[in-house]
Amino acid sequence: MEKVLKKKIQHIDIKKFDSRILIDGFQYMSFQARNLAAACDIYSRMLKDSNCTIILCLAGSLISAGLKKIIIDLLRYNMVDAVVSTGAIMVDQDFFEALGFNHYRGQVLVDDQKLQDLHIDRIYDTYIDEDELQECDKTIKEIADSLPPGILSSREFIIQMGRYLQKNSVKKDSLVQVAYEKEVPIFCPAFSDSSAGFGLVIHQWENPQKHISIDSVKDFRELTKIKMASADTGLFMIGGGVPKNFAQDTVICAELLGEFSPMHKYAVQITVADQRDGACSGSTLMEASSWGKVDTQFEQMVFAEATTVLPLIGSYVYHRGDWKKREGMKWNRIFNEN
Repeated sequence: MEKVLKKKIQHIDIKKFDSRILIDGFQYMSFQARNLAAACDIYSRMLKDSNCTIILCLAGSLISAGLKKIIIDLLRYNMVDAVVSTGAIMVDQDFFEALGFNHYRGQVLVDDQKLQDLHIDRIYDTYIDEDELQECDKTIKEIADSLPPGILSSREFIIQMGRYLQKNSVKKDSLVQVAYEKEVPIFCPAFSDSSAGFGLVIHQWENPQKHISIDSVKDFRELTKIKMASADTGLFMIGGGVPKNFAQDTVICAELLGEFSPMHKYAVQITVADQRDGACSGSTLMEASSWGKVDTQFEQMVFAEATTVLPLIGSYVYHRGDWKKREGMKWNRIFNEN
């Protein structure tokens, strides 16, 4: 196994290079280059709009692919006010690395049966030690066991994960921990579809009468509360799926609750999905406008793979420095956390 798991994934640092010259040139080109330049401009507008709550939506194998530092810096430098993510990104990838484990560079053309025999999981060309991943499952169980029985939103449970990491993390650079310290809420509406699910199932199996449960409806209500409390909102979406739809739907949910909340004023999506099959990941932001979710004045689709363009966007907004005049919203405070 040691011969296979030897090349660790290295996380790219947007502070070490300045993409502004490249992006400024892209605006005079065509296709996805021009779209990317427009996306950078819209994100900059979000940062300069003091009334705008910026919601980051994450789907896909992002942290395992080497994008962890970028996402953490967006939080650390007040460029994100809330996160909606898949459970796998928060638990199997970020929390997993914070416990001291790693993702490794592998190969696509490989004998997967041999990997299975070695307890190595594969995400395209990235490898993970399955035995270490099960340690992550067990740690989630330990956190659940330490809490009083009850029903929590994923946001509330992820706060407990952040508290755990403050005392026990092996690697301090963790999205979960930084979000906890910055009071940035993280929502995982499909939380159990991850390593957290295994840990929580074991927790409930061993504690059938008194245990923790995660309520995705409470997640929806809490994120909608943030939407209603925000003058304006902007979406920065990496991938699509549940996080994308969940964040967009808060506009409609607020309306059904009898509270007017304007459509998301800004929206950027990076995706490789095709819109022609009707899938949520590929549905355009203009399509979302027909549902009353996204305004079309400042919206941009970028049809590109995230590992190639997120570093460019992150570097652009970091080096522009608009974040220096911006204070974090600290939305966790509106839920009266102790």
